[in-house]
Amino acid sequence: MEFISPLDALFLIAESREHPMHVGTLQIFDPMDSTGPEFARRAYATLAAEENFHPTFRKRPARLFGTPQLAWAVERTIELDYHLQRWALPDTGGQDPLVEMTAGLHSTLLDRHRPLWELHLIEGLAGDRVAMYAKMHHALMDGVAAQRLLQRTLTSDPDSREAPAPWHLPPSDRRRENPSRPRTLGGAARAMFAAAGSAPAVLRLARTALVEQQLTLPFAAPRTLFNVPIGGARRCAVRSWPLDRLRQVKKMTGTTLNDVVLAMAAGALRAYLIAHHALPDKPLVAMVPVSLRPESDDGHTGGNAVAALLCGLATDLADPARRLAAISSSMRRSKEIYRELSPVQAVSLSALTLSPLALALLVPATTALTNPPFNIVISNVPGPREPRYWNGARLDAGYPLSIPLDGQAVNITLTSNADSLDIGIVACRRSVPDVATLLDHLETALSALEDTVY
Repeated sequence: MEFISPLDALFLIAESREHPMHVGTLQIFDPMDSTGPEFARRAYATLAAEENFHPTFRKRPARLFGTPQLAWAVERTIELDYHLQRWALPDTGGQDPLVEMTAGLHSTLLDRHRPLWELHLIEGLAGDRVAMYAKMHHALMDGVAAQRLLQRTLTSDPDSREAPAPWHLPPSDRRRENPSRPRTLGGAARAMFAAAGSAPAVLRLARTALVEQQLTLPFAAPRTLFNVPIGGARRCAVRSWPLDRLRQVKKMTGTTLNDVVLAMAAGALRAYLIAHHALPDKPLVAMVPVSLRPESDDGHTGGNAVAALLCGLATDLADPARRLAAISSSMRRSKEIYRELSPVQAVSLSALTLSPLALALLVPATTALTNPPFNIVISNVPGPREPRYWNGARLDAGYPLSIPLDGQAVNITLTSNADSLDIGIVACRRSVPDVATLLDHLETALSALEDTVY
């Protein structure tokens, strides 16, 4: 058995029917030779024949000392036809039926009696394209690890007919064991003592942030229609944008690409709330995860290694340029604080930031009693920088799909794919109406930024 780290265990402990705790991705492939049905059949047969599994894909929760969520058991026999499934859309056409099917798959819990992952091959898209929806429990790996793992199944060679399965990949050249991640009870204990030893420094730094840097703090966020209890059903919305448009705004304003993305999201959230007569006077606050995973980590180490930055979204400002400047300033101040921390200290400070959210997950009644620690999670996961192929098919899009939470009814996650920015929005189906309109508001917000800075 392998000990489950406290952070990873939280995703298991907090999971319920209303809170599935898996991350997912929806990839769309173009075979480019009008052989979609044959491509799907061939790809499924190739994947189904791969019966070697990396240990991460054999893990399921087990009991240790009679207590659940403390350890991983390693499953010796994998029922692959359960984890790998093939679907066909009822009608060939646009993406709407695909996204609706994906929302249903993203709403269901993973079976804890089996390893916590699934992969679904979906055919029937217009142009003979084929989709692949994969999901993995957040206790096994975070979004960055999952993205890196999936990237390793792809190649830059359009003529390659290899179709590697994500559950069985050879070690990459850059793979090393992450020394900051505890793998045993002793390692976990040492890491916790290190975190405890860093607590005074973290508190001093937090005090400096409070007094001198004026950082955005938990519970400074206003209550909005996003910050409500949620149900278990999900609705998804996806779209891609040319990265050159965002890069031009970045160049003209001297900000970062992530600043522009956040400003785009802030403008969309402002417009959405105005349309629902629900825009608060105070600016919304986003939690922006930042990966602490080293470049040498190819994703197979699994687990979670993220820090949490809070960013004021300046949704009280009508001017797009002023909003972008305020967001850039907020992110810059937060990054300056984290640059002074060791990885252990960064995790400790993030734990302080996220502790209200963890309490809400474990004691849902607190959601209605306090202001939210932040209004929304907006994640930017790095993706491939050049076109990628799988079994000769070009990756047209790779939409990341993450986790809404109690009090956090909508999540926006994005990734780059060659020259595109792919955005995936996941929301509570009951609590967030018309979530697809956020896509139109994102386009309007980007156009407004372009009009302002050119």
